[in-house]
Amino acid sequence: MRSVIYYLREFLRPEWLKKFFTVKTAPLKTPSYFKDYPVRTDQACTECLSCMMICPAPGAIAVVRRKDECGPEIYPGHCIRCGLCVEACPEGVLSSGRILDVTRRDGTAFWSWYHLQVDDSLCMRCGNCCVSCPVNREIDPQLGATGTSSSDEVIMRIEGGRVTILHEEKCTGCKTCELNCPNRAIRVARMVEGVQVEEAEA
Repeated sequence: MRSVIYYLREFLRPEWLKKFFTVKTAPLKTPSYFKDYPVRTDQACTECLSCMMICPAPGAIAVVRRKDECGPEIYPGHCIRCGLCVEACPEGVLSSGRILDVTRRDGTAFWSWYHLQVDDSLCMRCGNCCVSCPVNREIDPQLGATGTSSSDEVIMRIEGGRVTILHEEKCTGCKTCELNCPNRAIRVARMVEGVQVEEAEA
């Protein structure tokens, strides 16, 4: 009982009550380094898909086409606000916080490409990956139904009884080959490397 009385006396002190009811906190200010959800700038999208490729959160961003223009669309329910899409876009189509200012000042950028890997123990040499690849079909319209091709410019073809990767650098990362493989024998891996594109400002 004595402890209750003590607490009541302590909390009912006039100076304490005055401070409690008249307290003021400093206004909240958004720090300059805060990364909000990416927003569009006035730059035109070239549909390079770099933003989608580097995004670590599935379903967070998609490059969509509406009428005569295309551009990235952010889905806040999936976006984790990491800012990688802003840094990866070579055209500066997206912005978030001071990311663009920092990358321009430091002269940094991301260089990205795709790595194709075929598991020979799972591959049954059906050629589905080679035939379904849209880049392959564009380069060689006469691509055989078995994935054979006379062109040395295709990304991959059946050669010597196995899938041979010829031009990995031409892969756009659409993963059509991966989706059309019945045995899941081919994988398209996203590779990203940070690079210095120019001299940083002094």
